[in-house]
Amino acid sequence: MPLALLALAIGGFGIGLTEFVIAGLLPEVAADFHVDEAAAGWLISGYALSVAVGAVGLTAAVTRLNRKHVLAALMVLFIAGNLVSALAPTYEVMLLGRVLAALTHGAFFGIGSVVAASLVAPEKKAGAIAMMFAGLTTANVLGVPLGTLLGQQLGWRSTFWAITVIGVLALVGMATLVPSQPAERGGAGLRGELGAFRSGQVWLSLLVTVLGFGGMFGAFTYIAYTLTSVSGFAASTVPWLLVLFGVGLFAGNWVGGRAADRSVPVTLTVVLAALAVVMAVFALTASSPVAAVVSLVLMGAFGFATVPGLQMRIMACAGSAPTLASGANIAAFNVGNAAGAWLGGLTISAGLGYASTLWDGAGLSLGALAVLVVADRLARRRDAGRGTAQAGGPTEVRTPADALAGADA
Repeated sequence: MPLALLALAIGGFGIGLTEFVIAGLLPEVAADFHVDEAAAGWLISGYALSVAVGAVGLTAAVTRLNRKHVLAALMVLFIAGNLVSALAPTYEVMLLGRVLAALTHGAFFGIGSVVAASLVAPEKKAGAIAMMFAGLTTANVLGVPLGTLLGQQLGWRSTFWAITVIGVLALVGMATLVPSQPAERGGAGLRGELGAFRSGQVWLSLLVTVLGFGGMFGAFTYIAYTLTSVSGFAASTVPWLLVLFGVGLFAGNWVGGRAADRSVPVTLTVVLAALAVVMAVFALTASSPVAAVVSLVLMGAFGFATVPGLQMRIMACAGSAPTLASGANIAAFNVGNAAGAWLGGLTISAGLGYASTLWDGAGLSLGALAVLVVADRLARRRDAGRGTAQAGGPTEVRTPADALAGADA
């Protein structure tokens, strides 16, 4: 793999750490700024909303620019946001820092996916995207526990100083290792990028992302309650159980990337079906600590195994204008997170118990699988109508882009 992918992974690590570590430091931050839990929660929800805005808005604004320069500029904004957070004298300034850092999140992963795929041979594109997202998964496995520990020992501001340093390292790496990618003359531009959304397949891909990721993260939002109130674990063990969940994320991302390089449709079909089964089994066996641990790891693994394939699918469906569609898919991940959490809150409020969120997740995953099956059938039918279908259809084509590009519903 090119060293440039390492620079992208470091950037992904820093961004993932910024997103997730605040949850473990929220009590300290709230106490320091003298705000209640609800106000402190906006440091998380405000970040998520800003990710969705930045994923589409910033990406749309830079479609004509050199992608390497855009990634570097995004990392400068990320550094500035975390620096503001580290120095914030008030809650309002802290929230501003969170918003600034979040604006880079979606655009970085959206544009970074396109750049990562361009650095390798066609049959390795999904693996390259998985390499970049490995930084995000590593942030869950190692970064969040260590960042939380650092903040608890040396004050929460020390964690944001550390993230700022990581951002600087990523910026240096991208400046020195990522090759220049100037905008092509006569390239798609903003109008062409927006034109990709005339494809029904692009919208179906976004819907699969919202449902599939919403299923996993809706359950994950309330996983601490499930583990303590249903599985019987002590609250002190939850951080270490979440490390195991992070291990599942890391492994699933790596395996999912390698599998998607062979076949995007087959990989997504198998993984979404497995994810639905795992969450249903988790719901049925959540009272068993051993079964809960196994299910937790598998839920993370199958949930994140979808990421490389989902990014590859929408980039392929967007054809020659993949940048904005890729960014929109990052926004869709966050919309799914919010929707899944909202649905889980409804079932808990209805008195169905914490394990009901796992049934929600299984149902959403099945919904994602159903949409994917329909989308793939429409793609094959469209290809057959154009006389371009090959023996066995898109699921048998080695390069996903060859199978899915131009397959409008």
